[in-house]
Amino acid sequence: MESGYPNPITPASTRIGWIGIGVMGSAMAARLLSAGYSLTVYARTPSRALALQTLGARLADSTFELARVCDVVFTMVSHPSDVRQVVLGEGEGAGVLSGIGRGGVTVDHTSSHPRLAAEIFEAARLKGCWSVDAPVSGADVGAANGKLAILAGGDEDVVRWLLPLFDLMGRATYMGKAGCGQSCKVANQIAVAGNLLGLCEGLMFAKKAGGLDLPQWVESVKDGAAGSMVMELFGGRMLGRDFESGGLAEYIVKDLGMAAENGEDEEGAVVLPGAALSKQLFHGMVANGDGKLGLHGLVSVLERLNGCQI
Repeated sequence: MESGYPNPITPASTRIGWIGIGVMGSAMAARLLSAGYSLTVYARTPSRALALQTLGARLADSTFELARVCDVVFTMVSHPSDVRQVVLGEGEGAGVLSGIGRGGVTVDHTSSHPRLAAEIFEAARLKGCWSVDAPVSGADVGAANGKLAILAGGDEDVVRWLLPLFDLMGRATYMGKAGCGQSCKVANQIAVAGNLLGLCEGLMFAKKAGGLDLPQWVESVKDGAAGSMVMELFGGRMLGRDFESGGLAEYIVKDLGMAAENGEDEEGAVVLPGAALSKQLFHGMVANGDGKLGLHGLVSVLERLNGCQI
């Protein structure tokens, strides 16, 4: 492979770095550790790395120092601005591309901007390295069970070379050139938001109709046309008032914002009325102080609007 890493990825030969150990990142990194890989992590709050350290991870003092001792560096941070700093940062905040050796690979699992992914790819190539934008879908359950959908953009040979690592976390699909992984994730979030809103409204209507048992309603429709992975992942959680996050609501506001910002092509603006409405409702959720809840906390906005708790 042209990347400079012709040897297969193995636990004995491949040094892995991980930056960003929130709910999703820590679960994904733990799967690599469990497979026997050498893992170095960086966390702005070092105490958050304790669980991974007990599994054998080493803690780096900076993103630059982490990159210096790793062949492949994964990032799973919050916002595009964080990705830019962590990967492209220079000077005192030197990032991954400042420290990683020639032929190294950086893989960004953050839901970020397609144009930034393309910019990072070009910067990596100038240094003789590679980058892959590989956002994921499947929430915390998918991360813990290794069942994530991994949407990869960049060089196809590099993505193929990374499959031993991706296979531990889920199923990777090559989407196209740099930025295509992120574009796929934005489109995914549009569909997820629409599904969530439909589920919330279905539950609210069933509640207001009277006489319906809501768990029975979910069970009765989940295998029909209304059924979806969103219903499977979140229907029971909504009814049980379990709003622990597998993905923060405030992040999907960011993702749907990128849809609006990036929704132009050579033919003109792309009209996305459903995404715009979903973004507005998630904005309301954040304004209500619920931005740190999981995406399925969207039902709380419908409850406020209807003056009724499901």
